[in-house]
Amino acid sequence: MNSQLLDPVLLQTNFPETPPPRQRKVRDVYQLDGERLLFVATDRISAFDYVLATGIPHKGRVLARISLFWFDFLSDIVANH
Repeated sequence: MNSQLLDPVLLQTNFPETPPPRQRKVRDVYQLDGERLLFVATDRISAFDYVLATGIPHKGRVLARISLFWFDFLSDIVANH
């Protein structure tokens, strides 16, 4: 069996030095200060606006890389963070 299938999933985050995150369907959002937010893409699965109890290993990494691709691809058209 492929060992990647057994990788743990990231269903929630916790950074004790920050206020508790606002949990969205697949991302946790931390307010770092008055101007900055930290978005953490988790491995949670959302279907029909319902978050399922299980997750998909590395789903958060894939979501983050897709976002980075589009931010870079569209950077000459629209400003982004």
